Amino acid sequence: MEFLIETKGFTDIIDITDEVSKKIKESEIKNGICLISCSSSTVGLTTIEYEEGALKDLKTFLEKIIPATENYEHCKKWSDCNGYAHIRSALIKPFLTVPIENSGLLLGDWQQVVLVDFDNRPRQRKIKINFVSS
Repeated sequence: MEFLIETKGFTDIIDITDEVSKKIKESEIKNGICLISCSSSTVGLTTIEYEEGALKDLKTFLEKIIPATENYEHCKKWSDCNGYAHIRSALIKPFLTVPIENSGLLLGDWQQVVLVDFDNRPRQRKIKINFVSS
């Protein structure tokens, strides 16, 4: 199963929990695991409380440890100046596994599944969903 989303780039954080949950319902899986992936080297998939403060804190932290303005070797070679996006994606992987229980994602009360687009331009991203039943 899959779905497409439009992103703004520049560490755009998008809540995809509802769309992933919809795919679980369509699959009729009761219990197991859900593998969420996006085949890209400039995105990340993770969980976070999807609220303004936490999202701003995540963006601020990433900018401190992997600044977009650094002179990366990747930029020197390819001139696309998104070396920071590749490094961020290497740390926040482009795949995520979440347990499924009673046909739903097993998440905390304030936990959502998000896609973070690190690239330096808007993109259309394809999210793939795979399931393993237990």
